[in-house]
Amino acid sequence: MRFERIPLRLISAATTAVLLAACGPKSSAPPQQTPEVGVVAVQPTPVPVVIELPGRTSAYLVAEVRARVDGIVLRREFVEGSEVKAGQRLYKIDPAPYIAALNTAKATLARAQANLASTTAQAERYKVLVAANAVSKQDYDNAVAAQGQAAADVASGKAAVDTARINLGYTDVTSPITGRIGLSSVTPGAYVQASQATLLSTVQQLDPVYVNLTQSSLDGLRLRREIQEGRLKTSGLHAAKVNLILEDGRPYSETGRLEFADVTVDQSTGSVTVRGIFQNKDRVLLPGMFVRARIEEGVNERAFLVPQVGITHDQKGQPVALIVDKDNKVALRPLVTSATSGSNWVVESGLNPGDQVIVQGTDKVRPGMPVKAVPAKLPPPATPGSDASAAAAPASAASGAPANAASAASGA
Repeated sequence: MRFERIPLRLISAATTAVLLAACGPKSSAPPQQTPEVGVVAVQPTPVPVVIELPGRTSAYLVAEVRARVDGIVLRREFVEGSEVKAGQRLYKIDPAPYIAALNTAKATLARAQANLASTTAQAERYKVLVAANAVSKQDYDNAVAAQGQAAADVASGKAAVDTARINLGYTDVTSPITGRIGLSSVTPGAYVQASQATLLSTVQQLDPVYVNLTQSSLDGLRLRREIQEGRLKTSGLHAAKVNLILEDGRPYSETGRLEFADVTVDQSTGSVTVRGIFQNKDRVLLPGMFVRARIEEGVNERAFLVPQVGITHDQKGQPVALIVDKDNKVALRPLVTSATSGSNWVVESGLNPGDQVIVQGTDKVRPGMPVKAVPAKLPPPATPGSDASAAAAPASAASGAPANAASAASGA
């Protein structure tokens, strides 16, 4: 094997070049760029205040059909579960004893009327005779008294006839209201009694229908306080709109209104009853159904709408947001939220008009860092009819929001 020698002058020149390169001036690193974040400038916006309450439906009118006379039920004249009209005959009770009682009362009245005619004529004759001293004053007084007693018997006889006629009318058991009748509690041949008020059936008016809701007294107190402080504007109790969510999760087609709110707090539950009324032409709502109601209680004129991606929670679970201050630096703001409206949080306090809330790029900034704020590019809001646009969730339920700002809060 054969080796070639490298000249010494070449080795020296290469070594000198390496040493000069190592001892030369170092190149400076490129300057760090200011991070860019997407912001939304917030302004006070009128936001409807909506609460969601559980409740149950109840009939608008309920009439229990009961026996008002004693007797045997001869027949039933309705179909169970059908619609009946007010005054429609439902049952027929044996009328024979009451027809006889009416005839007896009429006969007694006729006898009393005949006696009254006789005593009246005698009193008129004695009146002439006593003036001529043909009869004694005592005989005349007796005749007048007999006439008065006969008149009283006539009045009593008329009352007995009226009573007998009323009892006879009660043998036709009619519906007191228009509505849907339920199951029959008796069958033909059954003996019913007025003294026991035997229940025959029940008629319920289902159009319109009531919805009885329960609201905690604390929520009611908060609502009244916000109205007094001017933070909440309402157009009145009877103008408040109510929307129902049925047991299967579907919304009810009709919009109802509030009728009243009870003034007494249930001591066992700490809640008050709120009643709404709904049209029910298709009989979708039946008494006793469980529903959820969304009630528009008023309008908050000083709320801020912030996209949900811009509000997170710190380690204590409090809602916070990162904003860009006037020095173009990131600042952490604690907030008070109350509900959601579509894809936005409703912020009660913690923000000022014109504040720039960071909604894009929050994962690459920390409080105190200088940033470059640009308008955020957000997706279009949900349509008003979608579920996402319904304002219902309370602030206490906001724990499901993204939690990427918790680390930002811990770094503050």
